[in-house]
Amino acid sequence: MALNELEDRIVSAVSTLGPSVASVSTLRTARRRGIGPFSLPGEATALVVEEAGYLLTNQHVVDGATRLDVHLPDGRDLPGEVVGGDAVTDIALVRVEATGLPAARLGDSENLRVGQIVLAVGNALGLPGGPTVSMGVVSALGRPLPGSDFIFEGLVQTDAAINPGNSGGPLVDLSGAVVGINTAMVPFAQGVGFAIPIQAARRIADELRQRGRVVRPWIGVKVADLGETLARQHGLEPGSGLLVAEVLPRSPSHRAGIRPGDVVDRVGPFGVRSVRQLLESLSKFPVGGDVEIGFRRRGLRLSASVPLQESPTVPAS
Repeated sequence: MALNELEDRIVSAVSTLGPSVASVSTLRTARRRGIGPFSLPGEATALVVEEAGYLLTNQHVVDGATRLDVHLPDGRDLPGEVVGGDAVTDIALVRVEATGLPAARLGDSENLRVGQIVLAVGNALGLPGGPTVSMGVVSALGRPLPGSDFIFEGLVQTDAAINPGNSGGPLVDLSGAVVGINTAMVPFAQGVGFAIPIQAARRIADELRQRGRVVRPWIGVKVADLGETLARQHGLEPGSGLLVAEVLPRSPSHRAGIRPGDVVDRVGPFGVRSVRQLLESLSKFPVGGDVEIGFRRRGLRLSASVPLQESPTVPAS
């Protein structure tokens, strides 16, 4: 691709997406000893995903906010209402009283490739004059966020510059299709940012719109990936499943007879070799139903029918 052709594609992608990228202002009430309560302002980004006034942003953007204002690209400033949020994936759905908004075109994060060129668009540092655009590549896929709890869906890592204020903004490909929602940058590193895959964000947004919250199945076990060290300690094959470290009392797995030391390797028809695969496989089955869990115990291959309950904590299996 010639340089001028690449330039034209970047300009076209930004032009196509621009009308769908809104900035967000928040206010939180903070307290400090000797001062008392005071207002703490914040700046972030939101993405129009439905013309009926629905926007995606990050849960950490709206969490605890006493006021939420959405500044649309057409110049309108509207109060935002939080429809629902999900701390696990850091996705929130916001609604404004407006119709006919230009919804962004959502792409396919399942087919992202490491090395693919992407653009991060957002309200970086709250600077006036429209969204900031930065360019980079997809650095890795399926990442957990360093220093945080496990992120359910896995993240897209990129070296496109993501700064404070970019949170909730889109990560897009060169066609202008949204492939992720920017969520974080690592302050102690350079060129390391993260985005939530758009397929995950879309599923979460649909559930938030329907229920106001996300319902996740839970079977009541704590498990660990069988890496080289752990597998060697237990005389097991690395990558052969998930070692059950703990079964919570009176949990579905406890009632089904699963024990610590078992190695889970199947959920229904889906093979599982990682915590992420276990959570993703469980999410394919409805809460209230049963799922067959396949596991090994001292060389014996066994299975158990485990009833799925709604997760009481986040995130859990």
